[in-house]
Amino acid sequence: MAPARSTAIITFPDAAIPLEEGAPAPETILAGNPVNRTWNHYESADGKFFSGIWEADIGSWTIDYVEDEYCVILSGHSRLTDEQGHAVEVKAGDGFVIPAGFKGVWEVIEPIRKHYAIYLP
Repeated sequence: MAPARSTAIITFPDAAIPLEEGAPAPETILAGNPVNRTWNHYESADGKFFSGIWEADIGSWTIDYVEDEYCVILSGHSRLTDEQGHAVEVKAGDGFVIPAGFKGVWEVIEPIRKHYAIYLP
């Protein structure tokens, strides 16, 4: 559930936003029990842009991005590996973009927490 739309500046205090718990689709899970939690703080009127905080437990799963996502890791450690086997490790303080069309594996090495901003074309 997205918060009410407004022209006011939106800050990210977790307590003010309902928690959404989930997990990757079972057929995509490669290892572990990667339960995730999302606090979606903003959604645009057309539903194509949204941002908030996401965290996940240790595990790995396949990903196939149809959206563009900018992330900043707040805590934890992950490895993203593309279909060609090129891996990028991200830790607290790292910012990066996952472009639409990226396919690979998201592995959570240490429980991870990130800010995200997603645009659906």
